Amino acid sequence: MTDPATTPAPTDGAALLDEVEAFHRRFNVFPTEAAFVAVALWDAHAHLLDCFDSTPRIAFLSPEPGSGKTRALEIVETLVPQPMTAVNASAAALFRSVSSGNGKPTILFDEIDTVFGPKAGDNEELRGFLNAGHRRTGVTYRCIGDGGQQTVQAFPSYCAVAVAGLGSLPDTIMSRAVVIRMRRRARNEQVEPFRARVHEAEGHKLRDRLATWAEQARASIVGAWPDMPDGVTDRPADVWEPLLAIADAAGGDWPERARAACVTLVTASRANDKGSTGVRLLTDLRDHVLTGIDRLPTVAILDRLNALDDAPWADLQGKPLDNRRLSKMLAEYMTADNEPIASRNIKTAGSVLKGYYSADLWDAWARYCPPPPESPLPPLPGTENTV
Repeated sequence: MTDPATTPAPTDGAALLDEVEAFHRRFNVFPTEAAFVAVALWDAHAHLLDCFDSTPRIAFLSPEPGSGKTRALEIVETLVPQPMTAVNASAAALFRSVSSGNGKPTILFDEIDTVFGPKAGDNEELRGFLNAGHRRTGVTYRCIGDGGQQTVQAFPSYCAVAVAGLGSLPDTIMSRAVVIRMRRRARNEQVEPFRARVHEAEGHKLRDRLATWAEQARASIVGAWPDMPDGVTDRPADVWEPLLAIADAAGGDWPERARAACVTLVTASRANDKGSTGVRLLTDLRDHVLTGIDRLPTVAILDRLNALDDAPWADLQGKPLDNRRLSKMLAEYMTADNEPIASRNIKTAGSVLKGYYSADLWDAWARYCPPPPESPLPPLPGTENTV
């Protein structure tokens, strides 16, 4: 029989999350209220990984240095179980750490742009580890042994990962992450200086209390299916499901705040997401090149694409989009008749040119592109057409 004297008193989950959020607010300036809510819930979810089918990554990204990304990781480090700071760590080192059997580390990857940025080399192995570790069933397969005695062994990859860096990340990682777009502090934004010798101990006390609450809340979180806000489905729902389950278990105003934060950050991620290069090409063809046109020669399509402002086509790895690359990219998608999209003959005055037909692109537009703009922008004052 359990001795009541040794049983810890139930922890108020909502009040504890309030304290975790307040601890972040002392040292971090996040861009939105939603970011504080998401980060506090992410800290708590790291203590309950085995309750979920997947774990969202959290990514602190900014366009310039000095935007508080590393400080955000430092505060997270004090609050999560078994933090493992990784800078330029190899994939082999990471998956061996995760599969060591000594408890799952929480990997904190600073300067992630040195791994996936434009000047980085080929890091497909690390990308594969981060992608596989998003799911509880995720494993990384490696050959072990010498020579002809090698055998294939599966290394579990499932663990919580927080990253920080400049710019962006591969789409496969971004789609599995809660993205916090950091920015430099304004002159009127003040934070308390973080002193590790003093403040780490405060964070560790909160971490230990989170671990205690996690054990108390585990039964209500295992198998929970939290209600999603309207419009949050598919991958975004996978990302937010653990965080909403944490909020529901904590109670108080956290369920409401968590869902509001979910809508805010998912909406922001969609606004910033241009899709893959192929989807961007399809969308630009629909919205800017073939608008109201049933066919167009390739040379005219390239001229229009390369003239688009705020588009990548004029500078793809130092060269403008050309006929060969356009053909290769569109051939990845299919027509309604399940044939690769390809150029066809277009009769013009006195000649026949190769080009593309809107009818061949309609099916791909419907399947891959975001909804078209609801209406064009109104004309600037004084520029309206007159009859």
